[in-house]
Amino acid sequence: MSSQVRLRLLPSARCLFDEPVQVKVEGLRSRQVVTMKARSTDEKGVVFSSSATYRADGSGEIDLLRDPSLSGSYVGVEPMGLLWSMKADALHKKFQKPCALNPHVVKFSVHEEDREDRMLAEVTNERLLIGNGVSRLPVKGRNYQGVLFTPPGEGPFPAVLDLCTFVSEKRASLLANKGFVVLTVPVYTDRPDNVKQMHLDHFKEAVDFLQQQPKVCSKGVGIISRSKGGEIALSLAAFFLPGVEAVVWINGCSAVAGVPLYYKNQQIIPPIPFDLSKIILTESGASMINYTLENPVAEKNKGSLVPIEQAKGRFLFVASEDDLCLNSKVYMEQIVERLKHHGKENFETMSYPGSGHMLEPPYGPYCTSSFHGVVPHVVLWGGEARTHAAAEVHLWSKIQEFFRTHLSCDAAQTKVKI
Repeated sequence: MSSQVRLRLLPSARCLFDEPVQVKVEGLRSRQVVTMKARSTDEKGVVFSSSATYRADGSGEIDLLRDPSLSGSYVGVEPMGLLWSMKADALHKKFQKPCALNPHVVKFSVHEEDREDRMLAEVTNERLLIGNGVSRLPVKGRNYQGVLFTPPGEGPFPAVLDLCTFVSEKRASLLANKGFVVLTVPVYTDRPDNVKQMHLDHFKEAVDFLQQQPKVCSKGVGIISRSKGGEIALSLAAFFLPGVEAVVWINGCSAVAGVPLYYKNQQIIPPIPFDLSKIILTESGASMINYTLENPVAEKNKGSLVPIEQAKGRFLFVASEDDLCLNSKVYMEQIVERLKHHGKENFETMSYPGSGHMLEPPYGPYCTSSFHGVVPHVVLWGGEARTHAAAEVHLWSKIQEFFRTHLSCDAAQTKVKI
């Protein structure tokens, strides 16, 4: 490495996962062209990487806040582009970070142009999922299991149930850093093909547990969901009043899909079936599955629609317009039409052109395709990397604003630092 070249991450090389960093290079030759790289290994041992070509200014400096990438994994001014553009060498890989205990470690480096073996400088970015003082407690109820994240301080804090399709702690831990008590509960704890029915009372048990936590304010809870979790979130809001005050529904369905929904061992909503003959196989080997679910508003399927008009809480409906997993924009419009038909105004909507199904907290590697645990096939998630990454930044801020507005407690919230 060159002793003169310095690679810096500002304000610090250690930060929370959802915080941006300013990447700067100093000590290069005037107008020198270099290759900048990022590299990280997920919890499955899969290596993800990105690279971009930059030209230094007259003072031999590069600032990713200001300077455009000339070529590589992305082009143009993208301050966090090296992070969201990372991908694996193998096809159909999603960056796996299910546990919040381990930070997302990224190695940034600067190399001579066309001489990748000639590294000029490097720095390690430690991106934490749990901030200072946030507690993490695995919990196992009678009919559910999950992980509870609690901010430091006496509270009271607003509470959020995070319904993830499979075990994942990232979103929950990051929300806890913002001053929410969050319980993350997976929809599936068994192989999906072994699941013949969903039991709403299992998730209601998780809501009750969350409301009983000593640091939680007395107001009802919020729910955040995506995909399969969306129909569970809608059903909890529709059937259990007034415990659910605010719901964020991201790229879900307007109806119960695949397996029936039960409460106290009685079926309450029958499912809409999947037609797997409508899977579209692409040249990459990944499939488009957004046409496999029958139309929820067709006359024969209307009994599967969630009676969302019964809910009293507030809703934020979010749809990606390039979702290749579910027709989420259509399903969002169906929900909104139903609410309006019943004279309801307790909702707002967000629609993101060019974004795909996997909307997550920002600055993680964008995933174009991976194995779908429910279908099961390798599927295309949709979206264009740059546009999808921008949508994640905007949505993450919107989610926090929505919950703060509709789950406010008497005591002031405090954000957690690293």
